Amino acid sequence: MTILKYIVIIAIGALASILSNRGIAVFNDGFRAIVPQYYDGQISRKEMATISFSISFGLVIGFGIPSSIGTTIILIHALLLTTDIIGTWCPDSKTGMIMSGVIGGVYGLLLLVGLEVVVKLFNYLPYNFLSDLGSVSAYMTIAFAIFPAVAVAYQHNFKKGAITAVLTVIAWFLFKKFGTFHISADRTFSLNPDGMAMLVGVIMMLVFAAQVKGDGNANANLTQVFSGKLARIRKNWLLLTIMGGLLAMGTSLAIVAGDPASLAAVSENDWSNASMIALARAIGFVPLVFTTSIVTGVYAPAGCTFVFVAGLALHNYPIVSLIVGAALIVIELLLINVFAKGMDKFPGVKDMGEHIRTSMTKVIEITLTIGAVVGAEKIAAAVGLVGIGAMFVIGCVLLNRRSKKPLVEMAIGPVACILFGLLVNILLAIGLVSVAA
Repeated sequence: MTILKYIVIIAIGALASILSNRGIAVFNDGFRAIVPQYYDGQISRKEMATISFSISFGLVIGFGIPSSIGTTIILIHALLLTTDIIGTWCPDSKTGMIMSGVIGGVYGLLLLVGLEVVVKLFNYLPYNFLSDLGSVSAYMTIAFAIFPAVAVAYQHNFKKGAITAVLTVIAWFLFKKFGTFHISADRTFSLNPDGMAMLVGVIMMLVFAAQVKGDGNANANLTQVFSGKLARIRKNWLLLTIMGGLLAMGTSLAIVAGDPASLAAVSENDWSNASMIALARAIGFVPLVFTTSIVTGVYAPAGCTFVFVAGLALHNYPIVSLIVGAALIVIELLLINVFAKGMDKFPGVKDMGEHIRTSMTKVIEITLTIGAVVGAEKIAAAVGLVGIGAMFVIGCVLLNRRSKKPLVEMAIGPVACILFGLLVNILLAIGLVSVAA
């Protein structure tokens, strides 16, 4: 199984870099709009590569890798944002394509092995704070259940958001108290209260969004204008299909995770809730991925991210997840036109995607910051410095906002917690503090 993991991560890194090199698919949503400018002759290869580095590298260092430390699971941003960079920095030629594949495969392997090495290195520290870092994402699963209510409030109004929030909380309580069913004397079946509460919120979100009607013309015209872009995407269906299958398989093997919330759930072996989180996230990405693909002719290596749902739902069956993930990408490519026309009939559902992403981001930002404070305080308590951990993290978060090159809000909390843990170990090494009894 270990050898299979290495093969899969190498294949993902290599193919994702090749897709980026050929301008077929990139992971960074903002960069997707830049790629066609190179092929239209508006910018040079060097300019495109520079843009790719500038908008992705900070997320890799400040978000992707810090979010992955503490587990042997790679947050997909740490891998695919880097393959965006690798692909564009390699020449636009057959040699460049091969070069990007080799570099991308090596990077994927180093990233996987590197995380394992980091986990082992923590054992050599005067105080191993790896378990305390788990607190950073400890509240992610439960907090994530409230994002539909926040999305409803953003898209509609506070009242509808509050109604959704109340129903979400009630659902959580009911499933927590009555969600366990006895199948036999020694077997029980439990419905996860976090996941079921989020499902209720998602249903309410869809109900409110579907009430907004449209005339059914705008996106239909859009697909006609950009028919050449769609043809370009479909021409590369085989590579995209293989990519989707590999990502689903990688998720099934617990090598990669599509988002911090599902990563946190998987690290706690809560696969069912991780699947629910990934599904809700994928719904929010459909409008963004489809719309940008229609306009640019560049797809996303993970598609609308349903491949992560497949991998999580089939975590015991990596080969099956490979097939299902590939099939999902084929279905997505077939449905782009249908989606574009259908979204005009329900523009509220189309607009919902933007609000889902906004609400998810806000929930993750707040949850990771709170979790970072809790984690830092656990580290501080271990050396008898209760209070300083919270001050350190909060100070880093607020000072980061005034920095000339700030880290993304959701990244600064985890980074601050890691820095505090290293600082405490330095103090232990020089004898200024000692581990509390």
